[in-house]
Amino acid sequence: MNEQEKPFKHPSFYPGDAVETEHPFSLYISCWILLFVLSAFSYMVDLMEVQGYLRWFLVTIFAFLKAGLVVGVFMHMAWERMAFLYAITLPPLFLLALVGILAVDGAFVYYIRDLFMSLTGS
Repeated sequence: MNEQEKPFKHPSFYPGDAVETEHPFSLYISCWILLFVLSAFSYMVDLMEVQGYLRWFLVTIFAFLKAGLVVGVFMHMAWERMAFLYAITLPPLFLLALVGILAVDGAFVYYIRDLFMSLTGS
């Protein structure tokens, strides 16, 4: 097997093998193409005039997918150890869960306020 056909192995996954310092060029090209496709889908949501919660859900999903791809490939997080990966990804996930819980709580407060304010005639 010559040098071009040898698959890429990152040294953190294969510590006993020889260290290879470069990623294959095709990885970056495929990442750019996938980013372009995800951006096109994001623009299509706007061009098709999707409205309401579906619009925000789709735009957010595409943004998270693009951000994950950039962080994973271009910032080399896909090849990091799991402890470091958890240290980077878990705090934003906890904050996202907290925002979701507080959004539900806020909606409940507005619901109760509307319910009791309509009963008192205010």
